[in-house]
Amino acid sequence: MSSSTSSQPMVRPADTTRLLWIVLATVVALSLLAYLVAFDQGAVSRSGMYLHELMHDGRHLLGVPCH
Repeated sequence: MSSSTSSQPMVRPADTTRLLWIVLATVVALSLLAYLVAFDQGAVSRSGMYLHELMHDGRHLLGVPCH
């Protein structure tokens, strides 16, 4: 006789929702980081030359043209 129970765990909707929020937050954070490094050109990083130079070196490291 076959058993009606399954060996796979059930996925609860709360787990799926939490996973979607984590994925969305990660995509937003990575998009913001890519903008700051590749396209900012100092517009946001006017707080000091250290941050500007860090982003400038990041552009060179990633091969994004900046000059």
